[in-house]
Amino acid sequence: DLKFRQAVWFVKKGEPTGNPSNEEKLEIYALYKQAILGDCNTDRPGMLDFTGKSKWDAWDKKRGTTKEQAQKEYAVLIDKRNPGWQDGEIAKSMPDDFQPTA
Repeated sequence: DLKFRQAVWFVKKGEPTGNPSNEEKLEIYALYKQAILGDCNTDRPGMLDFTGKSKWDAWDKKRGTTKEQAQKEYAVLIDKRNPGWQDGEIAKSMPDDFQPTA
């Protein structure tokens, strides 16, 4: 999906508006992982890996969400946080062959 690829490019290369909360960062992360890999397929990190557990839990909550739906939700979230980002130079600078990877 072009809009998803552009949103990923924007997040990687752009300057997102404001300072997202940890919850928003986890939501962006979880939707990205679900969109690329599908359901969480790794073991939950150990009890002292607080960041890893938070990321794993956020992704695992997306279990059952299709890759296509996760792509749509990811793009909507970027739209919400950065109105008009698609019209900017960063989105337009995305190479035609850009493919997000895990």
